[in-house]
Amino acid sequence: MTSPTRIPRNPDGQPASGKAELRKLMLAARRALAPETRARWDREIGAKVVQWWRASGVGALGVYWPLRDEPHLHACYAELAQLGVKLLLPVVLEKDAPLAFAEWTIGEPMVKDAMGVAVPATLRLAEHYPPALLIPCLGYNPQGYRLGYGGGFYDRTLARQPRPVTVGVAYRCLTVEFGAGEHDVALDRIITED
Repeated sequence: MTSPTRIPRNPDGQPASGKAELRKLMLAARRALAPETRARWDREIGAKVVQWWRASGVGALGVYWPLRDEPHLHACYAELAQLGVKLLLPVVLEKDAPLAFAEWTIGEPMVKDAMGVAVPATLRLAEHYPPALLIPCLGYNPQGYRLGYGGGFYDRTLARQPRPVTVGVAYRCLTVEFGAGEHDVALDRIITED
């Protein structure tokens, strides 16, 4: 299956209007991608993330556990860990608060938190925020704003100071036009498969 090249549209052919509707359409578009296509794109994105890391040289990196067909970058994470990068996973401690981050070693036992997200079974919260974050994007616009699931966790996290370097991760076919809200924060960079 080839990637869609157009903005997701409703069955009547009109562009999606609100963000809630846009989220549904973007989830459906991502879910419709063939597994072999996603796997190839995940490898390409992972290689670009490692390339970005080599240029940035950050010692610690906030990564993510993939949900809802997000790019699966575990091979990339393994390579980064071998290169000496300290990996941290986001943790929701409170519903309306910024994310916390837990130290993570690949292969350690994981459990699901109250939000259904995998976190290390032995939660070792990081003392400091990572200097850079990989942030999954359900969609993104040409201005670098990300469309997430609507919980605001990353927006609250990026409102903290000092703000980490932000690298969005998304499939290129999920570029879409939408207006940024007052609490939205543009990402520093977005890495896709192409």
